[in-house]
Amino acid sequence: MSELYRFLDVSKHFDGPENLEIYKNINMVIDEGESLAIVGASGSGKSTLLHLMGALDTPSSGRILFDGKDMAAMNADEKAHFRNAALGFVFQFHHLLPEFTAVENVAMPAFVAGRRHADVLPLAREMLDRVGLSHRMQSSVATMSGGERQRVAIARAILMRPRVLLADEPTGNLDEHTGAQIGELLTELNKELGMTLVVVTHNADLAATMQRSLELRAGILYEKVFA
Repeated sequence: MSELYRFLDVSKHFDGPENLEIYKNINMVIDEGESLAIVGASGSGKSTLLHLMGALDTPSSGRILFDGKDMAAMNADEKAHFRNAALGFVFQFHHLLPEFTAVENVAMPAFVAGRRHADVLPLAREMLDRVGLSHRMQSSVATMSGGERQRVAIARAILMRPRVLLADEPTGNLDEHTGAQIGELLTELNKELGMTLVVVTHNADLAATMQRSLELRAGILYEKVFA
């Protein structure tokens, strides 16, 4: 596999009375197409690490390379395009628009990118079918269960066939059975579509299904091995 992300001595701190240091001098490589879990205690900086990968935040020092290019060199428009075209995001809280149907929610990233409705809607229907919601395409997401909503969010995230799928606690609001189904779906999509999958999670069962796991502890990343 070819290298996709490289962190070079990346540090992150938040200025204030206590000058909170999240981590210091992180070095990490993520290969294209791999699946990776990032685990750690609440407040350890797992989500911040994901935000750095998604160009939603910037490091205090150090460099992050994506496909060999320094992400710090991107201007605001380039970052917006990068997030829309290269990345898919799935969050614990799905951030769907309740006034729209499932298919309209899935199609939204392509609408934002300026693509024609006639071109986008068939693709959105295909993505909903892939996540097992062909029977709910015209349903309002307000009427859906938590698991169904998360499937809609995943379909939305993969609509543009991104190179990377970033998932922040994707099973955190779900019961054990539904969470296992969502985890299985994510790993299937990683293999089928060849997308790099990075999952931040407290769920040890989900983390154990990834090809590799890292634990963020006291600002340092450690390889995590599940028995």
